[in-house]
Amino acid sequence: MNIRCAKPEDLMNMQHCNLLCLPENYQMKYYFYHGLTWPQLSYVAEDDKGNIVGYVLAKMEEPEAGEDSKHGHITSLAVKRSYRRLGLAQKLMNQASLAMVECFDAEYVSLHVRKSNRAALNLYTNYLGFKVLEIEPKYYADGEDAYSMRRDLREIAKQLSEENDAEPISSNKSSHKSTDHSLHDGHCC
Repeated sequence: MNIRCAKPEDLMNMQHCNLLCLPENYQMKYYFYHGLTWPQLSYVAEDDKGNIVGYVLAKMEEPEAGEDSKHGHITSLAVKRSYRRLGLAQKLMNQASLAMVECFDAEYVSLHVRKSNRAALNLYTNYLGFKVLEIEPKYYADGEDAYSMRRDLREIAKQLSEENDAEPISSNKSSHKSTDHSLHDGHCC
């Protein structure tokens, strides 16, 4: 299995994965919007043959009225049924969260999840540190309520800062510290 940053040529396969896995589906222009606006935030999981078996589609949000903090949003996360319970969803979410911090200095990430989706709720609360903020009534097109959730990313930012502080300054006398972008293809530079 391989987790990598999504490329424009992956968008059709990401949409196909979405259609197979989720009741909420998006038009292709929505995938292109995410992919072109925030190319460093969406990731795919590939099997050994290079087939996309999961994805996370993510974006940055505009600050809400009276809010200064930068934050991201998980638009969609899906893993094909036969590849579930392998940790792929957790890895995809962690990669997107890391890129939000590294590239945009995000302080938190938000998402919505169906109240009936117990597996996702378990992943988000018990493995990724999301907290339920509120219930949004009739959020989904079929009338189901959603949990509005948030994950604090400041701990990730702190760890990155400590790692960067521990790195020796390169001999080129530049004050800009080089960040290891091997986890997300470096699209934020």
